[in-house]
Amino acid sequence: MTPFSDLAAAAYCPRQLYYRRREDDRSLPEEVRDRIDLAYRYPELVDAPDSALRRLPIRREPAAYRRNLSRLRERDLYDRLVDPAETRTFLSGRECHGVVHKLLAGVEDDPPVPVLCSPGEPPEAGVWEPQSVRAVAAAKALAWERERPVPRAVVEYPAVGVVREVRLTTHRKAAYRRALRAIRAIDGPPARVDDDRCTSCEYRERCGTRRRTLRSLIG
Repeated sequence: MTPFSDLAAAAYCPRQLYYRRREDDRSLPEEVRDRIDLAYRYPELVDAPDSALRRLPIRREPAAYRRNLSRLRERDLYDRLVDPAETRTFLSGRECHGVVHKLLAGVEDDPPVPVLCSPGEPPEAGVWEPQSVRAVAAAKALAWERERPVPRAVVEYPAVGVVREVRLTTHRKAAYRRALRAIRAIDGPPARVDDDRCTSCEYRERCGTRRRTLRSLIG
């Protein structure tokens, strides 16, 4: 059974996952946890003064952050995001398992929607491929548990105030399967990716890569 986090890491770089699996402590840094926790505070933050927002780990200036939350408040999804059916819910599917930060109640005949939070920046459109793979994994695990199709998931960027929907398209499901195959093939250090991903990788010194170009966005 593969953790959601390993799938996301494999989608980014299988070699990075290999090194990460060898670490004793794989817990999230405190700053990452603090940014994710913002996803549970939107109602109090949407009108918060600059002084309060500047004390928080947001990734926008206060005025821009409030504007983003105001736009989010106008979306149909908002009421369920701020009052989810479940929070920090463990899901276990046929191939993968992990925790989703929120589980939104289904509407009419629609199934529940799993929500994953990212502490980072969103791309201009869509979500980054590792997050897309993780979202597909969460939707598949939920579908396995509920015994019904789950055609979408949601990725939140709470430090920015942006929320993106992830539909389980053929392209995204194929990326999920590639990540799963990459994990199953690991029996030693995978081949180096040797591109821009290496610049920010915490294992770049022991890996010894050069730089090329990263294409990591799924629209």
